[in-house]
Formats: sequence, structure tokens, C-alpha cells
Amino acid sequence: MSRLSQRFQELKAAGTPALTCYIVSGDPDPEQTLPAMKALVEAGADVIELGIPFSDPMAEGPVIQKGHERALAHGVSLRSTLKLVEAFRQSDNTTPVVLMGYANPIERMGYEQFARASAEAGVDAALTVDLPPEEAKTLDAALAAVGLDNIFLVAPTTTDERIDSIVKLARGFIYFVSLKGVTGASHLDIDSVTANLARIRARTGLPVQVGFGIKDAQSAKAVAACADGVVIGSALVALMGTGENGKGLCKKLQDFLQPIRAALNA
Repeated sequence: MSRLSQRFQELKAAGTPALTCYIVSGDPDPEQTLPAMKALVEAGADVIELGIPFSDPMAEGPVIQKGHERALAHGVSLRSTLKLVEAFRQSDNTTPVVLMGYANPIERMGYEQFARASAEAGVDAALTVDLPPEEAKTLDAALAAVGLDNIFLVAPTTTDERIDSIVKLARGFIYFVSLKGVTGASHLDIDSVTANLARIRARTGLPVQVGFGIKDAQSAKAVAACADGVVIGSALVALMGTGENGKGLCKKLQDFLQPIRAALNA
């Protein structure tokens, strides 16, 4: 059983929604990411989602795009991100880590090499934003061969037929994009989220996490009433870009996250 599956089983048994936190590897500079990951776990993050810096992050809004730009300015890459996960595993061997990125860097490395290197580094899953299920079978086979989960996005506009094709490959959890548009949008419709989660759950027993538009304790608690977990990204990346660093940055992250964790626990 993967770390991810184990974590969701534990949370389900406890009746607690998952809290997944996204930051960009190397943002605002490579020295800050590892302490930030640890600080998020200390504040209650159940899963860390680590963005692989990319020059054209098409699904991201301006906040996360700037996070990618800050990381790329320091030369952060897929390979250095894997080294970062290795360093994280020296002190934390239980928190699942999901790599979220785009197909180009993975294709350049090669699917099998990427999967092997990720498993060796301690990665648990990959979410490749721009690789649809029709084109994902080769990567999926490489990930499955080394025991890594393959995470897919489902949007409000995704048809039932397409959900059927996605859940055939998906492992770990389904990531439901609560809004039409890019990360950081703010028009969260809980009734729409509830209806769409029902469509997904009719087709899979995998946990369903919801991201995009969750920015505070109130929105997290509202979504968690119908989801297995919430994903917070833009709000955290905005904090990473405030110019704070070291212990000051970690405290900002924890001060932001702790009320959200408390709301989910309640």
C-alpha cells in the first residue's frame, strides 16, 4: 500500500478530511522549500504537493505563475526537485509527496527514468496537468511498475464518459477542480462541487480531493463537508512570495494553515 493510500485510510477511519498543501519547488529560492515543507506538516498538512517549475504553467493563475518564475530564476529543475524530496525524506518518511507538473520536463527525462528516480527519491505520486488519459498510458505503466500513484484532474466540464476513462488509470485520489479557469480563481459554488463529486463517486471508490478557490478556513470547511479532502495552493504560494524567509516565512505559513486545520478537524 502506498503512503498516499495509507494516509487516506487513516484519515477516513478518523473521520477527518485531508489537507493537501501545494508549493512550488525552489520558490522563492531553493533554501526555503525544505523548511517550508516541514513547517506545513507541523501545522497539519496531510499531503505535500510539490510543483515542478516550468516556463509555461498553463493551468496556473498569476500567483502560481510567479512562483514558477521565482524558482526558475534560481535554476530549479525536475532533477533538483527530486533531490529536495530526498532531503525531506531524511526527516519525514510518512507524509505523502505528490509531484505536480507538466509533461515536457518528464518527457525530456524519459518516463521510465522519471518513475525510477521519483521512487528512489521518496515521491509517492505524480500529477501531470497536461497529459490526458488517452496519452498517459506509457507514463502510467512506468509509474505503476515502481509503485507510484497516478493522479488525474477532473473539471466541472468533464463528461461522464471522460471520467470513466480517467478512473481506469487513476490511483491515490481524484483531484476535482472546483472552478472553470486557472488556479487562484474565487467563485466557489458548493452546490456544483457536491453534484460533481456525486458524479465522480458513482464511478470510483478513490478519495476525491477538491482544489482551486479554497483560501481560508470557511471555504475549506464548506468543501470538506462533501469532499474527502481539500487542496490549498495559491494562498500558500502568495505567502512564499512576500519576501519573508527562514523562520519568519515558516511562521507565516503555519499561522495561515493552523485555522484551516482546526476547521477541518471540527
